[in-house]
Amino acid sequence: MKLYSYAQCSTCSKAIQWLKAHGHQPVPIDITSSPPSRSELELALQQLGRKRLFNTNGKSYRALGSAVVQAMDDQQALDALAADGKLIKRPFLITAAGTVITGFNPQEWQAQL
Repeated sequence: MKLYSYAQCSTCSKAIQWLKAHGHQPVPIDITSSPPSRSELELALQQLGRKRLFNTNGKSYRALGSAVVQAMDDQQALDALAADGKLIKRPFLITAAGTVITGFNPQEWQAQL
């Protein structure tokens, strides 16, 4: 299991606490200094689609602009995400089975884990 998160993100903190309460021992990876690899982002794109990859509430996304993001093709979107971890919806979890989950929804996490 790989958990990309941001220390100042309350949603990430909730996800970490939830994982611990359910018997998992996550080792959070700082999404801003060590974002998911391009291959991990490609996996997420295949599984979730572009809409669930972008942190649309973040400063980086607002600075870039939704029109610019929507105009990108998938390769450009992956390049942007790989270059700026703050663009990525967090927490960003990759399960041992290779399933990618973004954001924190306890019901979804329970079903996937």
